[in-house]
Amino acid sequence: QEGCDKFCAFCVVPYTRGAEVSRPVTRILDEARNLVERGVREITLLGQNVNAYHGAGPKGTDYTLAQLIWELDKVDGLERIRFTTSHPNDMTDELIEAHGNCAKLMPYLHLPVQSGSDHILKRMNRSHTAESYLRVIERIRAARPDIVLSGDFIVGFPEETEAHFQETLDLVEQVKYGYAYSFKYSTRPGTPAAERALVDAAEADDRLQRLQALITKHQREIQDCMIGREVSVLFEKPGRDEGQMVGKSEYLHAVHVANANAQVGDIAKVRIVDAGTNSLKGELLS
Repeated sequence: QEGCDKFCAFCVVPYTRGAEVSRPVTRILDEARNLVERGVREITLLGQNVNAYHGAGPKGTDYTLAQLIWELDKVDGLERIRFTTSHPNDMTDELIEAHGNCAKLMPYLHLPVQSGSDHILKRMNRSHTAESYLRVIERIRAARPDIVLSGDFIVGFPEETEAHFQETLDLVEQVKYGYAYSFKYSTRPGTPAAERALVDAAEADDRLQRLQALITKHQREIQDCMIGREVSVLFEKPGRDEGQMVGKSEYLHAVHVANANAQVGDIAKVRIVDAGTNSLKGELLS
C-alpha cells in the first residue's frame, strides 16, 4: 500500500506519494510464496497507512488488511506476519480480531497518535481524539493481552502549550509503550502547519527530553518484565561475540543468545536471562 488520504497538517505524504493505492491480493500472495521458497520466514506488510489497505481480490472484490492477513496465514512455511504503519481510525474490528486469533500475526503493533491533546490533534487534522485512541488500545489489548505497542509523537507542534504537552505525558503514562518514536516538530513546506507560528525552540527541546525520559522508563520496565520468560526468536545474524546469534522475538525485541547452535533463519525457543533498555539476553532452550 502506498500513499495516504488522511492529510495530517504536518505531513507531506499525500502531496508527494499521492492517494492511497493498494497492490492486488494475488501479487502479494505470489511474492510471499516466492520469498518463502527462498527461505524467508517473516514478512512485514508496508504502507504509509497500511491498515487502510483495499487491494483487489481474486474475485473482483476489494480485500481489507485483515482479509489479506488471513490469506497469508494459509501460506505454508510463512511463520510470522507483521504490518506497519497504521492509523487509529483504520483499526477495524476484524483487524483487531485478527490480532487475537491469527497465530502468525505477531503480538506487536505500531499505532501512532502524535499527541495526547485533543486541541493539538484537531489542529493536526488527525480526525481522532485521545479518548478514541485509548478505546482502540483497550480493544486491542482485550483481543491480545500480551501485545507490545509502539507509537509516534510530535512535540512542539504550533500552538502546543505546557498543558497540551502534559496531556501527551498523561496518555503515554496510560498506554505504557514498549517502544516509541518522538520528534520535535519541524516545518514541512507546503503543508497547512507550515504557515503557523512555531513553539519556542528551547521549550520544544525540553518537552522532547521529558517525553523521551518517560518513554524510556516504560520501555525499560517492559524489558525487565521479560526476564524469566520464554520467547520465540527468529535469528537474523551472528552477534559480535563468537558463537553468539542475534534475532527478534515475537514482540520485536532484539535478543542476543550466547553459544547458540542455530543458523540465520532458524526460529527457536529462548529463555530471557537479562535485559537492557534496547535489547535482551537469552539462553537457547531448543
